[in-house]
Amino acid sequence: MTDAAPPDLPDLPPLREVIARHGLDARKALGQHFLLDLNLTRRIARAAGDLTAGTVIEVGPGPGGLTRALLEQGGRVIAIEKDARCLAALEELGAAFPGRLTVIEADALTQNMAALGERPRRVVSNLPYNISTALLIQWLHDLDALDGLVLMFQKEVADRLWARPGLRGYSRLSVITQWLCEVKPLFDVNPRAFTPPPKVNSAVVRLTPRPAPLMDLPIASVERITAALFGQRRKMVRAPLKAFGDPETICAACGIEPTQRAEQLPVEAILRVAAHVKAKGAGPDAEG
Repeated sequence: MTDAAPPDLPDLPPLREVIARHGLDARKALGQHFLLDLNLTRRIARAAGDLTAGTVIEVGPGPGGLTRALLEQGGRVIAIEKDARCLAALEELGAAFPGRLTVIEADALTQNMAALGERPRRVVSNLPYNISTALLIQWLHDLDALDGLVLMFQKEVADRLWARPGLRGYSRLSVITQWLCEVKPLFDVNPRAFTPPPKVNSAVVRLTPRPAPLMDLPIASVERITAALFGQRRKMVRAPLKAFGDPETICAACGIEPTQRAEQLPVEAILRVAAHVKAKGAGPDAEG
């Protein structure tokens, strides 16, 4: 395989040269691990499908390795970068693809995704490790604004997104993500693909918002129940469910056994509990 750009596209300098010229040492405080393998960045971009319509949103582009691949694939990219040191390199990249790259200097956690570009609106990012979960949770709250996400996480986090009951990674994040999205693990990424290499493997995951959630519930209801159940995951569910009423009654109504643990319950069963509790208006901080 080759790092050469596809035909009829700008001949851009190697990423290592860009990093050296702009003094872009990756900073741990910003969760930065720059992805320099252009074959890999192109593979990530292809995983997002046809990018020629709508908007691609990238968080934490750094020196622009993945950005370059997204532009090569025909995307109109909005890149959100908190590190001002990276802006000059991204401006150079934008000049090579006139009118196709918009750079926003900001914290991605402050951005209203619905205001960024035209639909279809897809997020394709090698996420900064230190805010990756916080970003995903925020986007799940505003999922109506997005049409798809292809994201790289630490592998441990990525595995939680698709984990099924009984697997080690099955968690609150598994339930909430699978309730709202179809989750497909794509491929793992070796630490050597990054500069500097992280101490853990990474993985790329595709999230496709469901046409409708598995059950029609407010996200606050699902968050409340998953917090209670997985906050005491080693206990039988009858223990955390006491906060919401008689646990035997709740379990009978929802088709689960009081002696089961949260990590054994399918997503649909947990959603039934959330719906039952919401309908009864029971428990701490009950919704009106």
